[in-house]
Amino acid sequence: MLALVVSSLGALSAQVDSKTIGLRMGGGFGYGAEISYQQPIGIANRLEVDLGINRSGFGLNGIYQWVWDFSELADGFNWYAGVGGGIGSYNFDYLTDKNKANVTTLGILGQIGLEYQFEIPLTISVDYRPGIYFASGLNSSYDGICLSARYRF
Repeated sequence: MLALVVSSLGALSAQVDSKTIGLRMGGGFGYGAEISYQQPIGIANRLEVDLGINRSGFGLNGIYQWVWDFSELADGFNWYAGVGGGIGSYNFDYLTDKNKANVTTLGILGQIGLEYQFEIPLTISVDYRPGIYFASGLNSSYDGICLSARYRF
């Protein structure tokens, strides 16, 4: 039974063969958009790296993703899930005196999403990414639903 389940999951894996670069819009920590890059790793896995910058500082996140074919919905659809981490540096000097802080954060992230690859080199996706961030005196969690548009090359 286990062999049947494992072989079925392998058959459902999507083929990841393109790099992408674009914008991931929404998300946590008040970024309007993050610069997003995806690099294939193997046949059905990839690494996503996102850099977000706002008036408080920056955040860099990396997610290892597993990608599965979802062409039952329509040709070009995939779904993906992943885990990863993040690091950020933030300066909250614009806050009132008692709330000022300079913090460096480390985070643990998860992600699940759905993407559509057009016949032109454009991929759009929507994902949900919860995260827990740790910093001295400032531990927080965030989650967000994001929309991404990326150029495939």
